[in-house]
Amino acid sequence: MSEEVQESEGESEPGSGMPVAFGRLLKRFRTQAGMERAQLGSLTGYSAATIASFEQGRRIPSPKFIVRADELLNARGALTDFLEDMEKAQYPTFFRDAAKLEREAVGWHVYDALVINGLLQTEDYARAVFTMRRPMLDEGTIEQRVAARLARQEIFGRKPAPSISFVMEESLLRKRLGGQRVMRGQLEQILLAGQRRNVEIQVMPNDREEHAALSGTFTLINTAKGRRIAYVDAHKGSRLYSDGQTVTEMEERYGILRAQALTPRESLAFVEKLLGET
Repeated sequence: MSEEVQESEGESEPGSGMPVAFGRLLKRFRTQAGMERAQLGSLTGYSAATIASFEQGRRIPSPKFIVRADELLNARGALTDFLEDMEKAQYPTFFRDAAKLEREAVGWHVYDALVINGLLQTEDYARAVFTMRRPMLDEGTIEQRVAARLARQEIFGRKPAPSISFVMEESLLRKRLGGQRVMRGQLEQILLAGQRRNVEIQVMPNDREEHAALSGTFTLINTAKGRRIAYVDAHKGSRLYSDGQTVTEMEERYGILRAQALTPRESLAFVEKLLGET
């Protein structure tokens, strides 16, 4: 794969494709079992309205729900057959390939200039980001995206631990997205993540006179099989690069960027200082 481009529109978005097919099957098995939505919801920890959203394909259920519903409705694996497809459908189409790589990565290195990286976001910050999205997302999609974003953070507890690093612009730490309370919680989250032995966080100060990544944000990925991949966000899509020249260029850019930024120790001290001012 020298380059792969994914568009953001796709058949597995909530409200179409795979979620709708799963929802129809869920409704059929629930009806055959003589169970009301409220009853299934009570047994699985959801409201009747949420069960209705699952059945109508407007929300994507968690793997835990799918497994439990398969057992309760005696579906004999018909519902759990959807596990992989529904997991993919949690994410916007353009991010699905990157999400798969993220789950398998032994190295994940990121430069961010627009918002705090999703792997570091608190629930409140993530919800604020998705709420501000334009065109607007409906409430069900927002909650689904928030849940999927938080689920990605299991990467921090994975064994063996992957090597993870972040370089972020100082301006991101000063933007009060969601309000002062939300941003305070976000700064605390960054400090906690930075204490992990496999995580390094660096801040690029606003007053730096040199900057190696003015062309935009990107992520560098190392897989267990030795593949080196670069991921770049784009409007309504994203690109994954695996050709040696492109990846090497971006690795060199990231190395220079890290040298230009505050050290990890200095960066955490800076975040702590901002927290005291918030």
